[in-house]
Amino acid sequence: MEKTLTIGLTLFLTLCVDIPGAGGQKAGARGDDTQKASSRPSDPKGGRCSYTFIVPQQKLTGALCLKTQSASANRSEVAALRAELRRQQQQLQELHGQLEQEGALAMEVRGLRKESNSMNSRIAQLYAQLLHEVIQKRDRALEQQRVESVLLNATTQALQVSSNYRELEKKYAALTSMLSSQNQFIARLEKQCHCRGSPQASLVATEPPKSQSIVHPNHSSDASKMANDVQRDQSALPLPQEKAVASLPASTAHSPTDPPFSSFPVTKTPGPWRDCQHVLESGETTSGIYLLRPQSANRLLQAWCEQSRAEGGWTVIQRRQDGSVNFFRTWEQYKQGFGNLDGEYWLGLEHLYWLTKQAQYKLRVALEDWQGRQVFAEYDSFHLEPESDWYRLRLGQYHGSAGDSLSWHNNKAFTTLDRDKDGYTGNCAHYQKGGWWYHMCAHSNLNGVWYRGGHYRSRYQDGVYWAEFHGGSYSLKRVSMMIKPT
Repeated sequence: MEKTLTIGLTLFLTLCVDIPGAGGQKAGARGDDTQKASSRPSDPKGGRCSYTFIVPQQKLTGALCLKTQSASANRSEVAALRAELRRQQQQLQELHGQLEQEGALAMEVRGLRKESNSMNSRIAQLYAQLLHEVIQKRDRALEQQRVESVLLNATTQALQVSSNYRELEKKYAALTSMLSSQNQFIARLEKQCHCRGSPQASLVATEPPKSQSIVHPNHSSDASKMANDVQRDQSALPLPQEKAVASLPASTAHSPTDPPFSSFPVTKTPGPWRDCQHVLESGETTSGIYLLRPQSANRLLQAWCEQSRAEGGWTVIQRRQDGSVNFFRTWEQYKQGFGNLDGEYWLGLEHLYWLTKQAQYKLRVALEDWQGRQVFAEYDSFHLEPESDWYRLRLGQYHGSAGDSLSWHNNKAFTTLDRDKDGYTGNCAHYQKGGWWYHMCAHSNLNGVWYRGGHYRSRYQDGVYWAEFHGGSYSLKRVSMMIKPT
């Protein structure tokens, strides 16, 4: 058996093992082979040699194993290694992609951190700014409270002084009315004395104390009940004596009993009258201050009656002419009235309500600029609602030459600095510096600040203006509002 294996191995090696290029192993041998090849040209192998190895017989003690599939096994391992390599390359690529994504995410996180830090610093800055503004607002609120407290104290004192002054005005009005009636009675006595003879006239002239106790019966009870709230500003110019003297008849202008300070005209009837139209119908054609008592109202009031313009009979409810009276007043003052009856004044909302309640009235607004041009605006109906409806304005149709700047205020409530009833978010009275039937805010402001010269400069339009006549930045020279029954 061992011999058979030895012979088989020898034959296998002889037939299968081919060693090419054996003739090129040595340079010297190549030359010998060339010579041999030339001597044997018929050799088909062309220089190839085959060798036969005789292996000595060896004694085999175990089984002889031959590996006949080594080449195929190597190919499968290479394929497996290549597949593993591709798989690892693919994993490496995936890891590289994940690394890139995580790097981008890390950069984004860094950016967000930077943005968060800047946002935190901005929030801290805004918080410090807000804290500073809160502190400033608190300081301003405290200062405003202090100023309001001072203003409230001053307003209280002013109202107290105004109340005291109003009481004095009531007493003064009563005394003036009494003196007017006495002067009228004395004038009649003087006329009678002049007619009857000089001895009786001298007798009357020597008895002034007795004449002062004589009061007309219609005035004796009314004078004590008079509630005329028209205030006389101390800043107002006094009425010239010549005007007071000119308002009396020529027969009594130089009489010894003529009071130098009185501006009441001598009337044919003692009054009081319903309104100035009633005064005109009674035969009084002189413009001046008259005593009025509206129907169904237990109150007396004094007003200026304009009898020389537009056929007369006009009750003047407002007048501006020289800036002597401050019209930036409270609700109570606008309700009761203020000013000088022979100068600038406001008759009073309560008086207007009772006057316009007794009949159908019309309104006439007379305007004059600083060049002397005079225009007017007339409304065919005019009346006020009661105080419970904030003296709401009711107007009729307009006609005239001034333009319509009051219809925009129709159906609006009256507003003052302490009663805000307008349609604006703020108080129009504070901006317009007066009291009016403001809307949002005004097309007319006849109770504003009286500026000299016409055009004025102010932060707000607070002058005495009529928007359709020179606009809101022009303060008029003279203004008057008058009513008359239709």
